[in-house]
Order: sequence, then C-alpha cells, then structure tokens
Amino acid sequence: MNTADSWRIVEELEKLGYVPTKRAEDADILVLNTCVVRQSAEDKVVGRLSSLKPLKKKHPEALIAVMGCFVDDIPTLKQNFPHVDAFFKPSNVEGLLEFIKSHQPALSFQLPTSSLQLPVSCYIPIIEGCDHFCTYCIVRLRRGRERSRPMDEIVEEAKCLVQRGAREVTLLGQNVDAFGHDLPGQPGLADLLAAIHDIEGLLRIRFLTSHPADMSERIIDAVANLPKVCEHIEIPVQSGDDAVLKRMARGYTVDQYRRLVAKIRQRIPGVSLATDVIVGFPGETEEQFMNTYKLLEEIRFDAVHVAAYSPRPGTAASRLPDDVPAEEKERRRKMIEALQEKIAGEINQQLLGETVEVLVEEKHRGKWKGRTRTHKLVFFEDDDDWRGKLAQVKITWAGPWSMQGELA
Repeated sequence: MNTADSWRIVEELEKLGYVPTKRAEDADILVLNTCVVRQSAEDKVVGRLSSLKPLKKKHPEALIAVMGCFVDDIPTLKQNFPHVDAFFKPSNVEGLLEFIKSHQPALSFQLPTSSLQLPVSCYIPIIEGCDHFCTYCIVRLRRGRERSRPMDEIVEEAKCLVQRGAREVTLLGQNVDAFGHDLPGQPGLADLLAAIHDIEGLLRIRFLTSHPADMSERIIDAVANLPKVCEHIEIPVQSGDDAVLKRMARGYTVDQYRRLVAKIRQRIPGVSLATDVIVGFPGETEEQFMNTYKLLEEIRFDAVHVAAYSPRPGTAASRLPDDVPAEEKERRRKMIEALQEKIAGEINQQLLGETVEVLVEEKHRGKWKGRTRTHKLVFFEDDDDWRGKLAQVKITWAGPWSMQGELA
C-alpha cells in the first residue's frame, strides 16, 4: 500500500514538473513514506530522520515530509524532529500534495500524464484499515477501521493504469477480502474482480492480503473461474498452535485454517499459496513453535514470510510479557526459513523442463525478469523487447527463490 501511495506522489509531482533525484542532497522535496509494522522498520525510520538533520541545516529551503504508519502523535513528532516540515497520516497523499503546492511553487514545465511510464505491474488500494483486533498488530491503531473505495472509482483507476501501460494490477487492502461490506449494496471482492476482468489490455489480476476468517467461497470461485485472476493467494496463518492463535485474537483454529487450504486447493488446481508466520509471540513454548513448524511441513506453502515478534506500543500484545529471548526468536526464525527454502526448492524443481507463462516486467542485469501466474520469479535472455508481454518460457534451472529459462 505504501508503494502505491509513493507511486502516486511521484506521478503528481512529475505533473508539476519535478523529477526524481538520485541523491537526497540534490532534492527540493524529500518524502519518507513509512512502515512501523515491526520494530526494525521503525528503527530504520528514526535513523533516516536523524541522518537528514545535517542536510536540512545545509539546505533549509528543502522540504522534508513524513507520512505513513510512523505518523501518530503529530505534536510529539514535531517536538522530536523539528527539522521535519510536515507529518501526514497513512495514505494522506492529498494532504501531502496540498502542503507541497503551498510551499513549493509549481515549475513552469508541465509533464503530460501520458508520458509517465508506469511499471508493468501496478498496485491499487481498494480498502483501507482493518476491523479485526489481532493483538500484535498496529495497523488498526494507525490506519483505523475498514473503509472501502467506491467500486466504479477503482474500475476507472484500473482502466487508466492499463491505458498508460500497466498489464497487471494487484488489489490491495490490510484485509482485502472485506472489501465492499461498508458500501451501498455491499458488493464483494468477487464482484470487483469480475468488473476489472473485462478491461481490455489488462492481462492479469492479483489481490492481497487475505484474512482466513473472511476468505469466502465466492472469492475462491472468482479465482477459479476468471481467467485473468492469477492462481496465487496470500493467506497469513501466523501460528500453527491454537493457544497462540487465541492469544493473537486471530479468530480461527488451526483445523479451520487447514480445511480452508484444502478447499482452496480443491477448487483451484495448481494454486500457489503464501503465508505469514510470527515466531516468539509472548508465551510461545517450544512445543507451540514446533506445532507451527509441523503445520508448514504439512501444508507446503510456496512462500512463507516469517518475522520474529516485536511488541508495538499501544497494541494489546505489548501488555503481555515479551518472554521469548531474542536469540531464541532468531533460532526459530532461521528454522522456519531453512524449512521453507527446502520446500520451495522441491516445489520449483517440479517445473524443470516445463513451459510456463511469464509476464515480463523489466530487464535485470542483462536478463528479462518476470513472474508466472503463480508468482514465481523467472529470468531469461533474449534480444527482443519483452517488457509488458507474455512469454512462454521453458524452465532450465530452478532454485527456491527464482528460476532460469529459455524462450520456448
């Protein structure tokens, strides 16, 4: 979602005649779009802000703005970071742009919208905030309750992106499956997928992130029946132990999650599944961790995003004793990563010699780079221009994180 916001900021500033700089020292405007979902992310923001103090002293006319989930108590932030000119809540792109326009005159050169080159794959936020009460999560505190965008507005944005070169769109939400419940008539994600599916020139559609408690049969059927919707679902489990899931307030049991995965795989042959896991949650015993480890062994996800628990101030879990030592959290994290490297390698090895459809995104170190419908990264060499096109690639080498191939 931050990536989508950042792209929009770049586009709007380019329309005013500004261009990106490679060095912060050369910029008239510096924008930090922040994430604090983990402590390491927040530490990075604080470090970067501190590093900008000398720059502001040397170039006081340069504007420094901060937006995103780091922005909570603005008066305190202004006191702690007086060299920052303005702070904006998550996704408040309009407020940021108004501030910049009022403090930096628009340049005489106006860049036509049609000349701005977009990525082949673009993000579209469709619902903001979250109505779940996961005890570890700061999203609800910083982004508020769920608020869906009007469906026709999203469809028009998708059409505009495709007209300007996008070939794939990813629909975004903290809980994307909840889209539409607060709109008149209560359209759902399945209805939105069907509406976007008819856009001429659009090749692929994705969505993330799903919540196991809200993944409906209509959504599963939409993935199964709409050809442009890719067979890839990101559905965080977070833990494989019922007691830990209860402390997390996730709203489902391991068995319910297991049955959901079975239903998805039965309805969508060849689907790839990704998940998120938190290790070292308050009170997590070795046995409870091993329950998570065994669940991952059993389900065999295509991708697992694993993080060591870090308390976020203001969340319910931050009031629990953070009683798993840091070195133990790291040991558990590395165990999950090693397991997933093995599983992903075995899954990808099955594609050796097979021909897969790749949507080519860009050239990377002399090779074309793109992804399969199941979100696997593929590289191949060819002299023709493949950007934004579908290529049939025969896989000649497969590792856990990427594959190499040649045009079929």
